[in-house]
Amino acid sequence: MPEKTLLSTDDVRDRFSKAMSAMYQAEVPQYGTLLELVERVNQETLTQQPELHRRLEALSELARISVERHGAIRVGTADELFMLRRLFAVMGMYPVGYYDLSEAGVPVHSTAFRPIKDDALSKNPFRIFTSLLRLELIENEALRQRAETILAARDIFTPKVRKLIERHESQRGLSSEETDQFVKEALETFRWHQEATVDLDTYHALYNEHRLIADVVCFRGPHINHLTPRTLDIDEVQRRMPGVGMNPKAVIEGPPRRECPILLRQTSFNALEESIRFAGNAQSTHTARFGEIEQRGMALTPKGRALYDQLLNEGRKQATGLDNDGHQTVMNKVFAAFPDSDEAMRREGLAYFHYHLTEIGQTAKGSADKEMEDLIAQELVEAQPITYEDFLPVSAAGIFQSNLGGKKNEAYAGSANRVAFEDSLGVRITDELSLYAERENASKAKVLASLQG
Repeated sequence: MPEKTLLSTDDVRDRFSKAMSAMYQAEVPQYGTLLELVERVNQETLTQQPELHRRLEALSELARISVERHGAIRVGTADELFMLRRLFAVMGMYPVGYYDLSEAGVPVHSTAFRPIKDDALSKNPFRIFTSLLRLELIENEALRQRAETILAARDIFTPKVRKLIERHESQRGLSSEETDQFVKEALETFRWHQEATVDLDTYHALYNEHRLIADVVCFRGPHINHLTPRTLDIDEVQRRMPGVGMNPKAVIEGPPRRECPILLRQTSFNALEESIRFAGNAQSTHTARFGEIEQRGMALTPKGRALYDQLLNEGRKQATGLDNDGHQTVMNKVFAAFPDSDEAMRREGLAYFHYHLTEIGQTAKGSADKEMEDLIAQELVEAQPITYEDFLPVSAAGIFQSNLGGKKNEAYAGSANRVAFEDSLGVRITDELSLYAERENASKAKVLASLQG
């Protein structure tokens, strides 16, 4: 019998992300409208900014803009998170970064499942921001026990997907046919359900504690609550959303508009109100699913992140209660303290860069003993900023709150527990900053090796 041909995890992830996008567009037609708007703005931006076009092309990022997606889900138990970690591994997605959203009054902590290697990111950078409900933060003991009982009674995975995950682990991959089966079965975990698993009174009790708790506990599974295309001009998308029938959230989260974008900016159209049938045939509504947009900039070093966090906190205090225009004006003023050129950020050690030989450098030999700054000055080497692939806890919480009623519970604050989260996962979380540092150092070593001789 011929040996079975197994697909790469990158191919599995590519098929799954496209199927997820198709499913979400069918469930939330406005998402399709959002994709069209983002595509239009991106094309206009690339036409108007040829230097941006050149930079994205040099970084091999131009082709991936159109497939850029991230999604978000919320699960209720450690067992669900553990199994999700195994499911995402089939797609070459691993937990990167720990995010404590209790800091912002949201009773979850999170990680991002994403590809790690450069070639995997180039193939398809699909990522899922995954949150685990912090039931221990619910002060009402009776309500907490009721939630635990409800969650213990459900299984968010189909029997077939469990078997296919085991098959992937035993044979170290899936065939093309098995991959199609896996995608079909895995989608069931993320599908929307219009029937709640609880009665209306239970839903209201959990809702009154926090709307996110009701969203996690009261349904058969962790429906995907948004997918996120990547835009090259988030301010323009925000401005145009009302014109295509979308109600944007009040402010764009993250840093302000800059000549050299940093980290991550996010906005969304507000969550849809959807009809739900509750146990006992009661009818009501629930809001959970929305359309998010992201604009990604460069990854910052620990020094850069410290300055960013300081300025963000200062700006948010000053901008409280302002509309988006006012918010952005304040943030622009505050962030004037953050250098806004690639060269300044590189020299001050605020951001991560990928180093590569220029056309002149590719013909030069015997320069490996020179300092990197000299090689750059002689135009033998060029440094390009590394794109930020991860998330920001304050921005994530802002998106959650704007689409879940904006309620915060300060009693949740300061409850980070990375050890417990990693115990639930069954593995250690990869530190996102170490990945960027490794990539920068590897690019420097490759440049110097090429210049020897």
